[in-house]
Amino acid sequence: MNELPVILPALPEIFLACAAMALMMIGVFVKPQMAYRTVANLAMLSLVATGGLVLYIGGGVQPALFDLFLVDDFAVFMKILILIGSLVALIMSDGYVQREKMDRFEFPVLIVLATLGMMMMVSANDLIALYIGLELQSLSLYVIAAFQRDSVRSTESGLKYFVLGALSSGLLLYGCSLVYGFGGTTQFPALAEALTGEGETSKGLIVGIVFLISGLAFKVSAVPFHMWTPDVYEGAPTPVTAFFAVAPKIAAMALFLRTMLGPFGELVGDWSQVIWFVSVASMILGALAAIAQTNIKRLMAYSSIGHIGYALMGLVAGNEEGLRSVLIYLAIYLIMNVGVFACILAMKIQNRMVEGIDDLAGLGKTNPVMALLLMVLMFAMAGIPPMLGFFGKFFVFMAALNAELYALAIVGAVTSVVSAFYYLRIIKVMYFDEPVEAFDQIETFGLKGVMTVSGVLTALLFIYLPLITDPATAAAKSLFGG
Repeated sequence: MNELPVILPALPEIFLACAAMALMMIGVFVKPQMAYRTVANLAMLSLVATGGLVLYIGGGVQPALFDLFLVDDFAVFMKILILIGSLVALIMSDGYVQREKMDRFEFPVLIVLATLGMMMMVSANDLIALYIGLELQSLSLYVIAAFQRDSVRSTESGLKYFVLGALSSGLLLYGCSLVYGFGGTTQFPALAEALTGEGETSKGLIVGIVFLISGLAFKVSAVPFHMWTPDVYEGAPTPVTAFFAVAPKIAAMALFLRTMLGPFGELVGDWSQVIWFVSVASMILGALAAIAQTNIKRLMAYSSIGHIGYALMGLVAGNEEGLRSVLIYLAIYLIMNVGVFACILAMKIQNRMVEGIDDLAGLGKTNPVMALLLMVLMFAMAGIPPMLGFFGKFFVFMAALNAELYALAIVGAVTSVVSAFYYLRIIKVMYFDEPVEAFDQIETFGLKGVMTVSGVLTALLFIYLPLITDPATAAAKSLFGG
């Protein structure tokens, strides 16, 4: 009778794990021509049902599975973002996977398994639980990146991601072992308690934390561990790139925040300098390297590196306001990014995908609705008011200024202005260049829906911003024991 409360907080994850196994069985036994469609629809339903369970279980502070797993308002907020990202990626991929002969039932199953790993990462309350969740996510992503087996680019991107991902996992695991060796425990609450004591922090523990940061920085594609991002973004199938850009990145940032501000919160003075450097380097590289790009997927890769740099500004602050600003930024980043990738997925001429920025020439004349939506999203990515992206940057800049991180805020402002160049260049190409061949009609209702909803929310959600800020405030409080 006492067992149920112990596993109840983990019910969404248990349900999703059972759903993934059931989907594999269904995919095997259903007729081959119906397998993908059946499994994809059931995968979407599973993600929606999991979201319902996450909201039903609620926040508070609910440890489970011998304190290896923790559900709080922070976990609920991040899990909902992850589930939205995964669901939207599945909706957007529909037309593409069928056209490119990728419509095998393993694709939605892998996305469900990756999502399960992400949810476990967000609720990890122990270094071992953290690693298990991270590897479940990573193994699924390695396969998805190379899912288009007939494409050399896709296979190459999957191989690059696998080799570099294995290296980052090694760094992370070595960091965990050092933390365990010098801290005497793998559990987050026990580590936090051990580190609040008097006396100087062990040098070995600091080295362990640096290795841990290195492993996590790879997962969020922050400089100097960003080298896989442009190649994998360009080489992977576009729906996979869209998935990589949102859900795994949000999950890795959630893990970053929980690890740094939870067990190592007392050592903020020691690790914040490392995060400061990573944040500055990511913002500078993201702003400068994207200028020379002609492929829109590579441009979005460097853009995502820059955006992670802005999000990390809030982590450098190391306080509740900083955490709140990161959560708001991630929610806004999700809304903007899915819209941009929906537009990229709609870039198709004579049934052939195109990825060049020049292919958007004259889109304002040939497809004014899509051009308008993409213009709104580009203004938002550049942080131009009153678009939603402006408020994301506003909150992280304010958190940095209030924490007296003036140099960091100045670098952020300058790189934001520089990065506006390549976002505005896309608008210039769409509206001022001579039209090339018009894009094909958007074939799926799902893709149209994602593009429209994302564009409308990006343009109008500033009218009622508490829809994002209130849950983010509650989530930040819960991580700080509020």
